Amino acid sequence: MIRVERASKTFIMHLRGGARIAALRDVSLSVAPGECVVLRGPSGAGKSTLLKMIYGAYRCDSGRLVVRDGAEDVDVAAAAPRRILALRRRALAYVSQFLCVIPRIPTLEIVAAEARAYGMAAEAAKARAASLLAGLNLPEPLWALPPATFSGGEQQRVNIARGLVAGHPILLLDEPTASLDAANRAAVVELMNAKKSEGAAILGVFHDEDVRDRIADRLVDIAPVA
Repeated sequence: MIRVERASKTFIMHLRGGARIAALRDVSLSVAPGECVVLRGPSGAGKSTLLKMIYGAYRCDSGRLVVRDGAEDVDVAAAAPRRILALRRRALAYVSQFLCVIPRIPTLEIVAAEARAYGMAAEAAKARAASLLAGLNLPEPLWALPPATFSGGEQQRVNIARGLVAGHPILLLDEPTASLDAANRAAVVELMNAKKSEGAAILGVFHDEDVRDRIADRLVDIAPVA
């Protein structure tokens, strides 16, 4: 479902006279259906950068980032922007550490909108959104409120629900449990293992060792570029 072949990335710091900072060099990995691969390495090693490259948010300097979209393999490193957008709609979901949404939109609508964008009927999308929010222990009285005033942990649960609601077959997860307590981390682990049983391919960063041990099928070490 995901195949990374000798991917490299360098950032150019234009405000620092064009200084070049190597973020990743010659990284290769693969993720199969029903498998969770967790990236491991020190802060600054480029784990989040790699997820953003696969999602198409950062361009790849060299190498290939091949993602399965139905019967087609798409090299995100070479794909046109429209093809990357289509890939995100149909196959590829990304959950970041932070929730970015339009203010004043109710939480239930924020989550349901993601499912509708994937082609789900309105009532089914609303039901799926409600089921996920309940499974993530977000109290129902909050569903009608915008998440701007929620705690960090509550916002992150909304973020996770958005990423899972459409049922994408490939999930990129960037520290989704970082701001959650033990009970809610356990709820996320249960959801992730359910997604694996459905055949989803998961590539993620989890600094919590307990979560990592309960969800990872394999660990891939990402070392800082010397």
